[in-house]
Amino acid sequence: MALTVTPIPCLSDNYAWLLRAADGRLAVCDPAEDAPVAAVVDSMGGKLDLILLTHHHGDHVAGVPGLVARYGAKVVGAAADRHRLPPLDQAVSPGDQVDVLGSTAAVLASDGHTRGHIAFHIADSHILLCGDTLFSLGCGRLLEGTAEQMFASLATLAALPGETLVCCGHEYTESNARFAITVEPDNAALKARIAEAHAQRATGKPTLPSTIASERAANPFMRAPDIATLARIRAGKDSFR
Repeated sequence: MALTVTPIPCLSDNYAWLLRAADGRLAVCDPAEDAPVAAVVDSMGGKLDLILLTHHHGDHVAGVPGLVARYGAKVVGAAADRHRLPPLDQAVSPGDQVDVLGSTAAVLASDGHTRGHIAFHIADSHILLCGDTLFSLGCGRLLEGTAEQMFASLATLAALPGETLVCCGHEYTESNARFAITVEPDNAALKARIAEAHAQRATGKPTLPSTIASERAANPFMRAPDIATLARIRAGKDSFR
């Protein structure tokens, strides 16, 4: 059963991702706040079955207690990060599979931004819930992990089908674009993506989800040919103003 996915704006630049099955059942990934998510859930029938978590940062999990109290939703997150997550009903590891509203989500290792970070790939719906590992035109800052881990994580995600929707945690595309164009100033796909993002934001629309095909063509972090290159451009982005 294929799912649809919709971003719910939270905080200043976060997105929680609402998943909806054809029968109306709902799940959410990485709720930074409970109120914006609850408003959407209530407008769609008032029942939330499942909460998926990619990593432990507060701007991805702070909404969990309120949503669990309100709806009784079950919570799924990484076993390796269990000590830093809200209470889990299902602790998973890379290679596991999760039933998400009747569809199967593969749990992928995506360390780099944090240790124990995971992503969920729902193949039948072409959905990737990647938290803060992959952004449109960027990748997560290496707060706990290494360039080697991030390179491996991005390689895993790059191998997914091109039509896969990249549902990441933040609206960072325009800020990422300002740095990306300094790395690949002659990349036509990057220039087109930047123009698209500017047009989307000018009309108040999200720049997400992106697609894996778009990121393979335009994202300098995903296009890095080796670990050293990724480490160099990540350090460059860290100090970019």
